[in-house]
Amino acid sequence: MHPIERLRYVARSEGAGQDLLARETAGALAAFQYDPAGLVTACRRIVDRQPTAGALWWLTARMLTAPEPMGEAYAAIGELDEDLTPRRLAVELPDDATITVLGWPEVTARALPRRGDIEVLVVDAAGEGSSMVRRLLGSDVEAVDVPSSGLGPAVVDSQVLVLEAHVVGPDSFVTVMGARAAASTARLAGVPVWLVVPVGRLLPQRMWDAVMTRIDPLDDPWDRDEEIMSLELIDQVVGPVGLESIDDMLKRTDSPVAPELFKPLS
Repeated sequence: MHPIERLRYVARSEGAGQDLLARETAGALAAFQYDPAGLVTACRRIVDRQPTAGALWWLTARMLTAPEPMGEAYAAIGELDEDLTPRRLAVELPDDATITVLGWPEVTARALPRRGDIEVLVVDAAGEGSSMVRRLLGSDVEAVDVPSSGLGPAVVDSQVLVLEAHVVGPDSFVTVMGARAAASTARLAGVPVWLVVPVGRLLPQRMWDAVMTRIDPLDDPWDRDEEIMSLELIDQVVGPVGLESIDDMLKRTDSPVAPELFKPLS
């Protein structure tokens, strides 16, 4: 496939997980390693098309600020491959717990088959709940398909509500639609809310501001598949070091600031 066509393919792959998108992006951008101007344009095109994919912002920022972009890309992909977040989440979940998740959280889904003693209530979100349930049942994990109307009762019946961040800034994050309602219900019911933050999802303020410029403020928020939430609704975070506080998580923010990504292409 021609490099430009491959780049367009990556930009269109909305349903793919972030780790896969990052690997495909690194491969597509290899064609621009001797074309700095072309690399900038290609990186901006990627984040324009996938504005809430934190791993793509993290990857492209690292490439644009590194003296050897492709070497940096391969290092970043290696860090994604070695991410311990799924293992840490599996260890931290309470024994014999009932947990609630929304939709198909990419990294959380990799953690759950490691535990055979939990029940997962999967609330339908973005039309992915049923697929997630089938995946879990196929991995011998007890799972229940919960319609979106059952979000409240599912959360109240849980020991932990587990959300997963698509991208995280200093005080907010983007996640699947319905998460704010779930977290608010959990707070009232005294159910702890955990936020899964894998490698590559944390951005500093200026990069977070660039993400926000890509989210169309004219869109009706109830028609989106994702929503922006305050970190104030989160009790603890699960990342590559295990269960930690929000303050400790923010200390792990490692994305460089790449001004080249601030302005959208159009």
